[in-house]
Amino acid sequence: MDEIKDECGVFGIYNHEEAPNITYLGLYALQHRGQESCGIVSSDSRNIYFHKNLGLVNDVFKENTLSQLKGKHAIGHVRYSTSGETLLKNAQPLVADYYYGSISVSHNGNLTNAHVIKEELEENGSIFSSTSDTEVVIHLIASSTESLLIDRVISSLKRLKGAYSFLFLSEKEMIAARDPFGFRPLVMGEVNGSVVFASETCALDLINAVYVRDVEPGEVILVNNEGVKSIFPWEEEKKSNCVFELIYFSRPDSIFNGKSIYKLRIQMGMELAKESNIDADIVIPVPDSGVPAALGFSKESGIDFEMGFTRNHYVGRTFIEPKRAIRHFGVKVKLNPVPDVIKGKRVIVVDDSVVRGTTSKKIVDMLRLAGAKEIHLRLSSPMVTAPCFYGIDTPVKDELIASKYSEEEINAKLGANSTRFLSLDGLRKAVGDGMNFCEACFSGVYPQEIYIKTQEGRQLKLFSKEIF
Repeated sequence: MDEIKDECGVFGIYNHEEAPNITYLGLYALQHRGQESCGIVSSDSRNIYFHKNLGLVNDVFKENTLSQLKGKHAIGHVRYSTSGETLLKNAQPLVADYYYGSISVSHNGNLTNAHVIKEELEENGSIFSSTSDTEVVIHLIASSTESLLIDRVISSLKRLKGAYSFLFLSEKEMIAARDPFGFRPLVMGEVNGSVVFASETCALDLINAVYVRDVEPGEVILVNNEGVKSIFPWEEEKKSNCVFELIYFSRPDSIFNGKSIYKLRIQMGMELAKESNIDADIVIPVPDSGVPAALGFSKESGIDFEMGFTRNHYVGRTFIEPKRAIRHFGVKVKLNPVPDVIKGKRVIVVDDSVVRGTTSKKIVDMLRLAGAKEIHLRLSSPMVTAPCFYGIDTPVKDELIASKYSEEEINAKLGANSTRFLSLDGLRKAVGDGMNFCEACFSGVYPQEIYIKTQEGRQLKLFSKEIF
């Protein structure tokens, strides 16, 4: 994996005696989707309670903080910032009081027209307390002329463009919503009669919840003491699921649109082997994301699978580098080759993607130092040639190595004996029929208009004065 950052994760549960604690567990299962900050909001049908901070779920929440969250309804959030800085004021769920009571929101995605709406709201007197695109939704809800919360939410969402899976919580109601294109995932489950929402099914598994179904693209679901109501307020759009959920973001034990993420990644590796097999001694993955694809490559090619890298799972997001330079220090802290596996071997190393190419170059160099006779890099995704504006923190177009160089030129820069990417057709074969995904990061063709001045320049930074 090379420089694509995780998105966010959302979780919510309605009418459960231990709603805050269950939400804590749900966020724990979704920690891979965001490690910058986390938060939980709960409701006892009269008041809203919340706690959030920068850091991991296990660090932010302790027994004393969880005990202060009261009520039978709760939503939570783990964050990796795709818009807005890493500041406590941007941590979610966002909470606000307005004329009709309190409202909180958790958001996974990126609103591509948020800067346009924000300017309009500010001209009309709104004052923003964060730099997160999500805050525009709270202002739209507060300024809506509708009387019911569900109608205020729907009227607000109709103004938004881009990617979102939302969970809203008021004193008495919970609302889940997914954008009409279905960019970001959201599933619904049930545990002991309580309704559960989560970004992935792995969060349902942890709390012994039953997976009911995916929240459909363009669907808004209202949950209150009268039951569950499904609404489809938008015209149907072409489904555009994020393909990187399948390639990288989702945990292998999750189910996406009824399909096993683990099996899909195995199939990607098999298609990769069909397209780009080469005579070699071993197949090794770049752990952890490259493991299923490497298993698939090994299965299809008949070449032995080995764990050629050991990964340190206890490394945080930052670390202090020594004053005296150590070659490839940043990568070696997280990954280290196993010399007895590598030395003198012709190695096929499988990873999920190459973005900037910096990490991949260091991995190739490390394998050379470990004594690899040949190094053949295989990627289980097509070449990433365009940035994402729908909730993934990809580099700007000029920093994407595949936007400037051919496969052979990339190989020369990485220093491998060969480098091959899975073709887009191969990816479609692996995913199978019935799975419509957004492939803008490979093709540069975006499913929805992007509200920016130009698609050249820096990656979308909502609310920045330097937007393109």
